Amino acid sequence: MNSIIVGQQRLPLGKLVCVGRNFVAHIAELGNEVPEQMVLFCKPGSALTERLAASHGGEALHYEAELCFAYQGGTLAAVALGLDLTKRQLQSYLKAKGLPWERAKAFDGSALLSPFVAYDAHQELEYELCLDGARLQYGRESLMIHSPAAILAETQGFMALQDGDVLMTGTPSGVGLVPPGGVFTGRIWQGEQTLLTVRWEAAC
Repeated sequence: MNSIIVGQQRLPLGKLVCVGRNFVAHIAELGNEVPEQMVLFCKPGSALTERLAASHGGEALHYEAELCFAYQGGTLAAVALGLDLTKRQLQSYLKAKGLPWERAKAFDGSALLSPFVAYDAHQELEYELCLDGARLQYGRESLMIHSPAAILAETQGFMALQDGDVLMTGTPSGVGLVPPGGVFTGRIWQGEQTLLTVRWEAAC
């Protein structure tokens, strides 16, 4: 069973609850409409991987960097940087047909997570994703349509959460293909304090 690291504790991973279309600029870059309601979908625990792949089943993958929160003890206990890997061509086809996204979003190996760290819930979180040293994505909580607290409340309105579940809060603009051999680095910070850094190298 996959697990996540929260501080000094390792927890069995439950499910990953994901938010789609939570940044206006990202909605625009994909030519989508701003949704009237929060868009939620799930990835199973088997989606988590430690290996960043550039493709899956012969289809190229796109990166989406996201703030991710570990649910523990009834609250969002810690934060991590995650990658939501997407089969964009397949997703576009499924959307055009009005079909669910799971085949494009919830396949095995479609999620990467840094270790989780403590954070100050009263101070804004910011984050970035870089490729070979060049910034690709930048996000902060105030750019989200739905805050982490709102996402938690909406999710709990119809689905029970358990310790080890993870909320993935959506991606800002700047998504694109994962290049084979590319080195991604990510960072989360609050004010002048860096909370975590992470490095992923895409398999060739």
